[in-house]
Amino acid sequence: MRRPNVARFVFLDPAAPEFFTDWDEVADASAALLRTLGGQYPHDRGLHDLVGELSTRSDAFAQRWAAHNVRQHRTGTKRIHHPVVGSLTLSYEAMTLTADEGLTLNAYMAEPGTADAQALGLLASWVGNQASDPVAAEAG
Repeated sequence: MRRPNVARFVFLDPAAPEFFTDWDEVADASAALLRTLGGQYPHDRGLHDLVGELSTRSDAFAQRWAAHNVRQHRTGTKRIHHPVVGSLTLSYEAMTLTADEGLTLNAYMAEPGTADAQALGLLASWVGNQASDPVAAEAG
């Protein structure tokens, strides 16, 4: 089984354009970030395999890869449509962790007191309830 990967979701999952409200922007940034990582880690077999998979299975990725755009996005805003809580606008911050080369922690936040914060809180409690339900935990 392959590890979860955002780029794979963005370019290969038919649900991605509905999940990411600004899908084109997310797709552009995802391909540019992979191009950046390719420059940083030119001998990374997993990265080469991922780029090959996306290039052969997604015309949208292949077009973006061919544009040769390079980008690191460390901070910004993402708009998503979550199937449980609906539309969310979240700020994000990517932090490089020094414990392991190439390790990054992404934190997503909603503006306090907003409908986005309420929805994120609802989602957190829903996930917490799913994890504490022994029947759901065994089924997963």
